[in-house]
Amino acid sequence: MTATFEQPGEARWSDVLWGAHAPVSAVLAGGIILHAVNINISATMLPTIVAEIGGQSLYAWNATLFTLAAILSAAITGKILNRMDVKRSFALSGAVFALGSLITALAPDMPVMLAGRSVQGAGGGMMFTLCYAMIVFAYPERLWSRAVALLSGTWGIAMLFGPAIGGMFAEYDIWRGGFAALIPVTAVYSLIAWRLLPTVGDTLPPAGPIAFGQLALLAGAVLAVSAGSLAGSFGGAAVGVVVSILLVLMLMRRENASDIRLFPKGAMLHGTPLFLSFAVMSLLIFCVNAEFFMPFYLQRLHGLSPLLAGYIAALISIGWSCAEVYSARFTGKAMHRVVFAGPAVLLAGTLVLAAATPAHDVTGAGLAGLLSLALIVVGAGIGLSWPHLNTFALQYTDDSEKENAASALSTIQMFAVSFGTAVAGLVANQTGFNTRDDIAATANSAAWLFLTFALMAVLAWVASRSLLTKLKEHGA
Repeated sequence: MTATFEQPGEARWSDVLWGAHAPVSAVLAGGIILHAVNINISATMLPTIVAEIGGQSLYAWNATLFTLAAILSAAITGKILNRMDVKRSFALSGAVFALGSLITALAPDMPVMLAGRSVQGAGGGMMFTLCYAMIVFAYPERLWSRAVALLSGTWGIAMLFGPAIGGMFAEYDIWRGGFAALIPVTAVYSLIAWRLLPTVGDTLPPAGPIAFGQLALLAGAVLAVSAGSLAGSFGGAAVGVVVSILLVLMLMRRENASDIRLFPKGAMLHGTPLFLSFAVMSLLIFCVNAEFFMPFYLQRLHGLSPLLAGYIAALISIGWSCAEVYSARFTGKAMHRVVFAGPAVLLAGTLVLAAATPAHDVTGAGLAGLLSLALIVVGAGIGLSWPHLNTFALQYTDDSEKENAASALSTIQMFAVSFGTAVAGLVANQTGFNTRDDIAATANSAAWLFLTFALMAVLAWVASRSLLTKLKEHGA
């Protein structure tokens, strides 16, 4: 019998999860859990919140402002980390997150709630970014991929706990306690992070310049659509959409002309493989907003409990994760086929949701099962294409900008979620979502909302076809 030994440089999970790196791994995973759980408990509790404090017309703004604040805070996190040491940076992110949680817990009405959610988003976005930024300082290079996988896997697992926690607080009508509970948890987390994280001082590289102009245009585009969602007429909503489109075009023009960019060079140049990769990603992730709206529709139209509604909505994440793991095995032509198939699968799921969700006069486990399956299919449609789109984006970025491409993937994802939520809120409000105690109007808004998601799936299919054509021209 002969023994086999791993090479000294080989990356092992035991090096990340146990031994000298275990404390840092626990801290970084804890930050991801705190941010991810907060997202889901908020979505699960929100139908109960609007029933008590009102503001149903501002429903979508909860996710829009939270995500937008996370984008803006993530963009300046590098500067904060450069000016403060790691421990103080984590402490600041925890303090901002806890302050936002306190504001939301005490909110007497929806405008104050939105202020709290914005502060929460700023703290959460900073914490999320710091966790990923710490990887290059806390681990040797051979463990970087393992550390990234740890945080990605932690995110997926944490998303399953959110509906349970939020559902329990909503079930007993103590949603304020759900936000208040985050305050001591955040305080304990910040203390642990202060004790366990290594001190990183002079080894920090200088933070690069921030593209404030593009960030302002990005935020303006999201807020213009959100403002249009409050318009009492179709004309007012249309103005919001037109202004938003103009701001996006200005963002693209500025990005292509400026030396200080949010995205890698060529990402905003129409027709390039990099642009098309980001376009397909954005259109796919747009549809994940079904997870945000489904708890409301399941509770109001189908009488499900907050706990069950939250878990059914979370099936999108499960479908996405499982399909992504399955799809990652494909290479070559098979990889191209699954990228092309993803939007088609997504379209099938959204069409079922558009037909079945408004059926408020149908009850029983059969309909709940159909909606659950459709949500899994929606998630699977995103997951099939997702890993390969990320790969394409990195492949078609200049070597000098690989680091920028990695951060741009996160920015694109958060922007698409924020912008998609704003557009979804506009469509829902214009079709009856904000009319309380009118089941028919609520059902009508569900049909139009999921048909909008179906349209995005069609556009993603068209964009993916253009992308694959371009890849063939480049010999990929």
